[in-house]
Amino acid sequence: MDTVTHGIVGSLIAKGYFSEKHGRVATFAATLGAVFPDVDVVAEAFSRDPLAVVRFHRGITHSWIAMPAFALIFAWLTHRIARRLGMETPSWGILCVIYGIAIGSHIALDGMTSFGTRMWDPISQNRVAWDLLFIIDFAFTAIVLLPQIEAWVYRDRSGWWKRATWAGILFALATLGVWLLAGSVGFPFHAWIAELAIFVIAALLFLPSVADWGSRVTRRAWCRAGTYAMFAYIIACGVAHHAALTRVEQYASANHISVERMGALPLPPSLLDWGGVIRANNGVYASRFDLRQQGAPAFNFSPDSAPDSFTALAVQLPEVRLYWSFARFPVIRTSMEDGHHVVNFFDQRFISRREPQPFTYRVVFDDDGEVIEEGWQSNGNLLRRMQKILHPRRAATQ
Repeated sequence: MDTVTHGIVGSLIAKGYFSEKHGRVATFAATLGAVFPDVDVVAEAFSRDPLAVVRFHRGITHSWIAMPAFALIFAWLTHRIARRLGMETPSWGILCVIYGIAIGSHIALDGMTSFGTRMWDPISQNRVAWDLLFIIDFAFTAIVLLPQIEAWVYRDRSGWWKRATWAGILFALATLGVWLLAGSVGFPFHAWIAELAIFVIAALLFLPSVADWGSRVTRRAWCRAGTYAMFAYIIACGVAHHAALTRVEQYASANHISVERMGALPLPPSLLDWGGVIRANNGVYASRFDLRQQGAPAFNFSPDSAPDSFTALAVQLPEVRLYWSFARFPVIRTSMEDGHHVVNFFDQRFISRREPQPFTYRVVFDDDGEVIEEGWQSNGNLLRRMQKILHPRRAATQ
């Protein structure tokens, strides 16, 4: 899940359960704790390792094992700094609880996406992925943000109309931006859906003004209602995931596929859109479908290339082994390019209509089986050009 949404969730939890009693420091702590685990992107930014996104992201900072230590350290620092600044602050114990809940919310929400989270690092490097939420779920973001906006709009009777109007305009522009973005990246949805979303949000912003009941609702009540709505949405996603996975299982059974792994993966724009992926012993079946559609979904098959000596060499490389631990539904393709032997690995978990597929890893060999270069395929990981890795034995000859 994106870092901004994590921060919004942390703020929602704080305002609903801690801020009224413990003040602004509690809101700060919950927001900071909720975004902190993504600090591992700093390691990616400074690393020259092309596989940094796989090696570092969602590792120790996203771990239940390390979470108590991080909560204790941040609570101590926050308590110490707040007291030096003369700010009213919760006790060290309360801050530990706040940071623990906030960091825990980040770990749990990332585990609900398809990217996978090493939430038991360093004991286990296995990635947990419950496949309930898309990595960037705008509906989820709206659910956790809107109650906080409602609380701001109706914080007092004066000026609520102006605040509601500005909030409605900003949400409408954001919805339009989401509609345009979804179409540009291959996940278009009808304009009437965007129009309906704008209408619903506008209604939620203005209807509380009826009989002035919105101004009688406390911020804590607004945010607790938002927390309940968040859990309700996650439960609904769980129900939808079960229905989608059932369709994938039925397809595999009806077509007598030798299944190594299968999954139902959430897709934008809503919890009704899913991708079905089946890793067989000779390739991957993938589908995109809407739960409102009747009948079995149509799957496309991406076969592996026939095994050869270069494939055998590639899968023994440390970088490819790391990639393999990350990929859930990999396809292997071999080819000849400019007289060189090329082995491509791409993960069908990230179902896309563009080529190359996201997270496509590439190894290039000469005729003697020596690695010439390896790394993400150009534009295979939103990169403009391939990042090369030269192996020591190769570099020594140059």
